[in-house]
Amino acid sequence: MKTKFFVLIAAIAMLTMAGCAASGADNVVPPVDEEIVGEDDTDKGDGGNGDGDGGDEDDDSEKEPEEQPEEIKVFKKYVELTSDGVNIRSGAGTGYTVLGGAEKNTRYAYLGETDGWYKVYYKNGTAYISKKYSKTVEMEASENQTVERVIEEGLKLLGTKYVYGAVRYHDGRGNKLKNFTTSAFDCSSLMQYMFYKGADGHLLDVTTRTQVVQGKTVARTDIKRGDLIFFTNSTRYNKTGVERIGHVALYLGDNLILHTASDYAKIEEISATRWKYYVQTQRMV
Repeated sequence: MKTKFFVLIAAIAMLTMAGCAASGADNVVPPVDEEIVGEDDTDKGDGGNGDGDGGDEDDDSEKEPEEQPEEIKVFKKYVELTSDGVNIRSGAGTGYTVLGGAEKNTRYAYLGETDGWYKVYYKNGTAYISKKYSKTVEMEASENQTVERVIEEGLKLLGTKYVYGAVRYHDGRGNKLKNFTTSAFDCSSLMQYMFYKGADGHLLDVTTRTQVVQGKTVARTDIKRGDLIFFTNSTRYNKTGVERIGHVALYLGDNLILHTASDYAKIEEISATRWKYYVQTQRMV
């Protein structure tokens, strides 16, 4: 009897253990590591920071275009005359010596101001113009620093008298000529001097008709600051080839040129009449 009782007890115990095991298998909680690896790896493959394909976040085609840097423009300051017959003086005051006169709408390089007077370049030195008869204006500078240095040399010589056939600075090949002076220029000798001094010895020939074949020809619609503009004149208008050329000027922008013609070196607007004499433009640097 005891044997049967123990067998029965053992059988019941085995059935109870089997039931517990089956119930526990249905509710097994995976190890913590398996939860992280299983769920998060799936998310990372869709664009997380794991080792998957990176998703949309790493797709170059979805990136926003980079902003382009804003163009920085540089301007040069000038003094523009608002009246005719304005005295240019050696100092900032009416008690100083009159060095010359200035015309309305002509411009000079601005160097500073003091006591109601603007300081400017004049005749290869400095001088002063009263604020009462002038104002400051700006012009956009060239990105080409050589161009700006060439212009600077010309600005220093504003006011210098015009002399037809003035002695050139050099013979066109760089050999300096005797009796040259910065107190007298004609149009082509002024350009030759400016480019030699401002453009590291850049050689221009000795006349407008030989300078016009130098450099690169550019269209009238593409004229830039620093280009040389060549014109004919009333006496050469009907000639052909280079014989038509009778004048040269350096373009500054805003329809303004730096040149010398018949009186003295100046900055002024290109008149409608002068445009009628336009022949071509050459870019030297």
